[in-house]
Amino acid sequence: MDLLTPGSGLIFWQLLIFAILLFVLAKFAWKPIIKSLKEREKFIRDSLNSAKKAEEDLININKNSEELLSKARKEREQIIIEAKKLSNSMQDEAKSKAKEMADSIIQDAKKVIETEKQNALKDVKNTVANLSLEIAEKILKKDLESDASQKKYVNDLIEEVNNSKL
Repeated sequence: MDLLTPGSGLIFWQLLIFAILLFVLAKFAWKPIIKSLKEREKFIRDSLNSAKKAEEDLININKNSEELLSKARKEREQIIIEAKKLSNSMQDEAKSKAKEMADSIIQDAKKVIETEKQNALKDVKNTVANLSLEIAEKILKKDLESDASQKKYVNDLIEEVNNSKL
């Protein structure tokens, strides 16, 4: 049973060695160990804070990129709408210019036609006047004695005029 129960001297020496070891560890080892543990704890805390900040920055970047994409889409839609409006206005303007030109050409053609018509009417009037003068001149030159010869002569002249028109 002596083996199971330690003696008082052994306990004394073990306590003394434990106290010396505790003193030496406290004097030389605890401070550097605690210091390194605190540094490690600070490093881990700083790393966690940096990771958290990086995650927040990533979230902000994602939000910003989504906002930029949304803004770009809106701008693209606005540009497309403006391009369509511009295209429609250009088409309308081209149509109106074409219509104005067509109306102008038609008006010019009508003026030319009216001028030609007036000239043709003048020519017809001049021709009728000349023919009338020729007929009158021929009637006056001929010796008209009787009514029958006058009627025959007028009918001959009318036939002659009709034949010259054809």
